[in-house]
Amino acid sequence: MVQGHGPFVRCLHKMNSQFVSGIDYRGLVAQYGSPLLVLDQAAVRHQYRSLVAALPGVTLHYALKPLPHMGVIDVLKSEGASFDLATNGEVDLMREAQINPNECIHTHPIKRDSDIRYALDYGCNTFVFDNPVELQKFVDYKDQARLLLRVSFPNPETKVDLSKKFGCTPDMVLPLLRQAKELGIQVVGLSFHVGSQVPNAKRHVEAIEACNELLRQTADQGLGLQILDIGGGFPVDYAGGELDIHAFCAPIRAALANTPAGIRLIAEPGRFISAPAMTSIASVMGKAERFGRTWYYLDDGLYGSYSGQLFDHVFYPKSTPYAKGERFPAVLAGPTCDSIDVIAEEIMLPELELGELVVGRMMGAYTWASATEFNFFRRTTILVIDSDEAALKAVA
Repeated sequence: MVQGHGPFVRCLHKMNSQFVSGIDYRGLVAQYGSPLLVLDQAAVRHQYRSLVAALPGVTLHYALKPLPHMGVIDVLKSEGASFDLATNGEVDLMREAQINPNECIHTHPIKRDSDIRYALDYGCNTFVFDNPVELQKFVDYKDQARLLLRVSFPNPETKVDLSKKFGCTPDMVLPLLRQAKELGIQVVGLSFHVGSQVPNAKRHVEAIEACNELLRQTADQGLGLQILDIGGGFPVDYAGGELDIHAFCAPIRAALANTPAGIRLIAEPGRFISAPAMTSIASVMGKAERFGRTWYYLDDGLYGSYSGQLFDHVFYPKSTPYAKGERFPAVLAGPTCDSIDVIAEEIMLPELELGELVVGRMMGAYTWASATEFNFFRRTTILVIDSDEAALKAVA
C-alpha cells in the first residue's frame, strides 16, 4: 500500500525480487514519476546506531533542519532518539509525530517571544541563549524554562562556521551565568557547535576541553551546571565512501572522559544521520550542443534537490546507471529559466538520450529541506522505503 500526501509518499509494501541486488530506478520512475527522492530508513537507522556506538553515554538529539521529514523522525523515534528543534514549524513536526517534548531541546540562540511561548505550550522547556538581550527574554518564563549557554569556538576549517553567527566568547560565560542567577533564570548547562562537516575532531576536542574548564570554574563559584551539549558537525564522505565514525570520535571520547563527574552529555547530529539516507533520481528532459559540449537539462536542479550545492557547499556523487559507453565532457543543468541553475559544468558522461536517468547519492541533508518552488517547479516527491524490511541493499 502506498499513501501520498503532497510531496510526501510513503512506501509500505515490500519490494519485489528485482530490487534485491539494488534499486530499480526505472521501475520507481515508471510508478512514481520523475524527479524522485528515495529515502531509505535502513540508512537512517544504521547512521544513528553507528553514532550511538561511537559516543557512548551521549544522548543524541537529531537536528531536524537537514531533513525535517516524517520518514526520518519515525525511525529515530523507534530507536529512542531525542530531537533538536529550532522553529515553530519543527515544533509542529514534533507534535505530529507525537514526540515527548521532554525529549526535545530548542537550540535557536535567537528567538521571538512568540517562539518561546509556542515551544513552552508544546512542552519543550530547554532553550539556548548566547547574549544578555536574549537572556532578558526569559524573565517572564523563569519558572518554566531552563537554558543552555552557547559558547563560540570559531573554526576556519569547517564548511560552515556556525560560531561566526552564534555563541558568546568563553570569557563571557561567567558574567552571563551571574546575570542569569541575579534574574532568577535557571541555566543548566553549556553548549557549542564547531561547525558543519568538520574535517577532523580537533576542534571538538578543543571546545570540550575549554568547556570542561568552564564547568569546573562554575562549580567553584556556586554556579554549578548539569549539561554539556557538544553540538554536531560529525561529517560524512561525499566522495562515496563510508567514514569510520568510531575512529573519528575517538579523540572526542577521550576528551569527554575528563568532563567533571555528574555532567549529562548530549549532542545534535543532523547531516551524519540523514545525508547517506537519500538518493535522487532525475530524468534528462532536454539536450543541446553548446560551446563544444553537450548540455543535458534535468528535471531537478539547483533550485530543487541540488540546492545544497549553493547553500551547503557540497557536490554530490552522480552516476548514469543505465547509460554506458565512452564518456565525453558535458554539462548538467537544471530545469528552471535561470542561468545559475547548472548542477555540473565539468562532468564526464556517456551520451544520454531524452528520458535517461541521472542518479545523485548522499542527498539526504540540506537538499529537499532547502529546495524552493522557483518557476513553479514543485519540490521533488520523497519515496520512503526500508531496505532492511525489503531485503534490499542500501541505495547503490
